[in-house]
Amino acid sequence: MATMLAGIAQFERDLLSERVKSGLAAARARGKKLGRKPGQRPKSDKLAPKVIKAVAEGRSYRWIARDLGISKNTVTEIIKRHRETA
Repeated sequence: MATMLAGIAQFERDLLSERVKSGLAAARARGKKLGRKPGQRPKSDKLAPKVIKAVAEGRSYRWIARDLGISKNTVTEIIKRHRETA
């Protein structure tokens, strides 16, 4: 009995997965953009001038991150955005 219920549950799960995939494909076909939208960056935008100044002084990304209390990846992203705009 348990095996039969498990089989039905798996079949239902497969149907659900198939419906979701077809819905996403239809949305893509309509031109809908999927995924997470870019968000606000208030902390990194506020610290950007300090990061750029520290990089110009020759500081390492790790030192800057530790000193300002942000991650090294955030420092890298700030520098990448700065180089794109410059």
